[in-house]
Amino acid sequence: MSLNFVDSHCHLDMLDLNDFGQNMDNVIAQARDSQVTDMLSIAVDLESFPRVLATARAYSEVYASVGLHPCHTPETLLSVDELVRLADDPDVIAIGETGLDYYMNQGVCPKGENFLWQKNRFRTHIQAAVATSKPLIIHTRDAREDTLKILAEENAQQCGAIMHCFVEDIPTAEKALEMGFYISFSGIVTFKNAQAIQEVAKIVPDDRLLIETDSPYLAPVPMRGKKNQPAYVTYVGEFLAQLRECSVEHIARVTRENYFRLFNLMP
Repeated sequence: MSLNFVDSHCHLDMLDLNDFGQNMDNVIAQARDSQVTDMLSIAVDLESFPRVLATARAYSEVYASVGLHPCHTPETLLSVDELVRLADDPDVIAIGETGLDYYMNQGVCPKGENFLWQKNRFRTHIQAAVATSKPLIIHTRDAREDTLKILAEENAQQCGAIMHCFVEDIPTAEKALEMGFYISFSGIVTFKNAQAIQEVAKIVPDDRLLIETDSPYLAPVPMRGKKNQPAYVTYVGEFLAQLRECSVEHIARVTRENYFRLFNLMP
């Protein structure tokens, strides 16, 4: 049976093309060969955004996001108006990757400073997403309470969001689901020490479930330790099928339907 998988979060601009004959065509071809039909290439800074967008324009199965990763330097400023302008392109379907990361930013902004610059940047992204009606791609690490609090305060329910590469607990997942958000699982869910995440993956409703690679990072079992790529999202889907006691065809179908519904795309 033919399957159609979607990689809802990858960083195509970060792949080492030395592994693909210096040609993005080969990345896309390997994804197609693995029955991965659609990919969302995520921007993490303004410098790389033109490359992210160029790839989306070159391949019909690739779309792009625009935003500043929460671990990007605090000196970089971005206004709501600028984000709205950059998102004004049919190939840009999401705002982010954005959110809060108190773990990686401890050296940049000690907790005594309350991460104010990061919170303000997060609010800017949410406001731009609401203004453009384009969903948010959310990154959160060691900041679950503030992340959910700010999302609620800025009415992120109006634009929708993906809690990407989900590694939080069941109560956090339940609060995100109550706000209407989607939850995406990466290769981390396949790791032997990821029992807590696997418990979350069992309870996410079919209509809020997404899968991703976050490539070139976090390659799933059995590719753990290798450089990740969109073709490997199938391993995440296969693992979730076993975990949730359903067919892999079911996982491929519902995650694809969710992707197209969230981003208002035609399948």
